[in-house]
Amino acid sequence: MANQKLSREQQTYVVQALACFDSPAVVVAALKKDFGVAISPQAVECYDPTKKAGRNLSVRWKALFEETRKTFLEDTASIAISHRAVRLRALQRMAEKAETQGNMVLASSLLKQAAEEVGNAYTNKRELTGPGGGPIQTENRTWREVLRQETKG
Repeated sequence: MANQKLSREQQTYVVQALACFDSPAVVVAALKKDFGVAISPQAVECYDPTKKAGRNLSVRWKALFEETRKTFLEDTASIAISHRAVRLRALQRMAEKAETQGNMVLASSLLKQAAEEVGNAYTNKRELTGPGGGPIQTENRTWREVLRQETKG
């Protein structure tokens, strides 16, 4: 693959994309699509200070990389898919398309995933309540009491 010298704008693009955890291959494809530039993944890796190839990256690009990575990790609100409503809309579109195409297995799977999304299955937040939303009733019984009750009933 022929490597071209990147402009400052293109270098900035590469550094920021790598800081946002895009792989070198993804960055190469984006450069080709957005700028019409052909560059190898190895050349792109030179802009990643976390890789051996990027150990000699200039202070300017290292600072941009670190600032972009920090912002990226702290600001998940700007990532659309991090919002439940966006995920549910996407799941609805996929389920409708699967159903239209007659792929009922996929449609069913997507409906289940949407139900789990709504039921907080993909979060670490769980609500445990008893009947009518009240507290969970617990009984402290010995194993003998449990066995006696099971043999009676």
